Amino acid sequence: MLDPAIWTDKIFLGGDWTEPADGQTYPVVEPATGEELGRVGRAGTADVRRAAEHATAAQREWATLPGSERAAVLRRAGDLFAEHAEAIQQWNIREVGAVPGMAGFALNVGAEECYEAAALPSHPTGQLLATTQERLSFTQRVPAGVVAVVSPFNVPIILGIRAVAPALALGNAVILKPDPRTAVTGGVVLARLFEEAGLPAGVLQMLPGGAEVGEALTTDDDVAVIAFTGSTAAGRKVGEAAGRHLKRAHLELGGNSALVVLEDADVDEAVNLAAWGAFFHQGQICMTVGRHLVHESLYDEFVARLAEKASHLPVGNPATDQVALGPIIDEAQRDRIHALVTRSVEAGARLVTGGEYEGLFYRPTVLADSPLDAPAYAEEVFGPVASVVRFSSVDEAVKLASASAYGLSLGIVTRNAAAGLEVAAKIPTGIVHINDQTVNDEANAPFGGVKASGTGSRHGGAEANIEAFTETRWVTVRNEPPTYPF
Repeated sequence: MLDPAIWTDKIFLGGDWTEPADGQTYPVVEPATGEELGRVGRAGTADVRRAAEHATAAQREWATLPGSERAAVLRRAGDLFAEHAEAIQQWNIREVGAVPGMAGFALNVGAEECYEAAALPSHPTGQLLATTQERLSFTQRVPAGVVAVVSPFNVPIILGIRAVAPALALGNAVILKPDPRTAVTGGVVLARLFEEAGLPAGVLQMLPGGAEVGEALTTDDDVAVIAFTGSTAAGRKVGEAAGRHLKRAHLELGGNSALVVLEDADVDEAVNLAAWGAFFHQGQICMTVGRHLVHESLYDEFVARLAEKASHLPVGNPATDQVALGPIIDEAQRDRIHALVTRSVEAGARLVTGGEYEGLFYRPTVLADSPLDAPAYAEEVFGPVASVVRFSSVDEAVKLASASAYGLSLGIVTRNAAAGLEVAAKIPTGIVHINDQTVNDEANAPFGGVKASGTGSRHGGAEANIEAFTETRWVTVRNEPPTYPF
């Protein structure tokens, strides 16, 4: 399915693997070794226009198919994740730098997203309305049309398929723009899965490209909806452009999530959660725990145990070694992480462990006593860095957890789950986990953040997906036309 002879130097446009209009390509680089694994086509703005034309024509026919036929394609795509699991997982490990457990998790979620989406065509599509006139009045959910999905490098399968699958299931055509750094895992894999699943030509197209391609998708008249996952800074630009062109943009953006460890928490349990939430997938997850807020009575023990655990976590090439952390995606991201750590130490944070790297392998890092304006505490790091701050009361914990531009995920650790819910009610986030860390994902659960983390839950679960990828039409029907006074 992933034979390089199919996709090398190509984009997927109009149902064909073809060279981009300007003939440009991207290298596919393994971050752990720097080895070039292949090359994919580099789409340009001319390719966007051609793809939008193909998508518009293909969407009309796709939307008229019985829902059972659309559902069958989605189920088949889900099955193909398992049939080709080994090949997909190897690309995920080598191209993304994911450890095998993370790569396997992404495959499982990818399949589940397809299965959940397969149920959408049989979901009720409207509502009967009361009316004062002699007519039938109802609402009808209809496909939005052409949906552009812009996905990031960090978890490319999940963050692509969670929009692609429901949008297709609901009768839309999709143009997918994966991050060029992970264009095979986040683009070629999905295009080939649906191609093999029998999706008609032009209903899904795949255009790896830079910011100019994202801008072209956002401004193209034939694109009705933008589903963007990425940084808050880039999301603001997408939202502004979409607003100017009067089209919907669903923005899943950054985070700087807090783990609140209350006074009655078990320290060992809290440290286990904290380490996973901060260091899993090298911290390159929007839900990663960046801010560790710990009651003063547990603080010193928590910092010591978290640092001890971090110092023993193996870091290396996940394709060849048994490691807990793989590589950072590229040098620019590694240098940004290190600059945030360095500036935080200069600002007064205490480096307990980590803060070092070899190549793209960054050691899991614990910063204690972080000033609240220290960059690694106040900003999204997108790396394996845990900043720990103490609090003395629940009110102080709530204030600290709420004092962030972001509002994506929240974890609260306590022996009293009801008390945890009370605390969570006072902290604005889109996701809350009581007695768990912040990195969780399920295909049937709504996902999204508030504040600078995005525009709310726009993926996951039937209600959120239907709201995201359909329009509401009001329809009335009369047996006889009415007579008007002129």
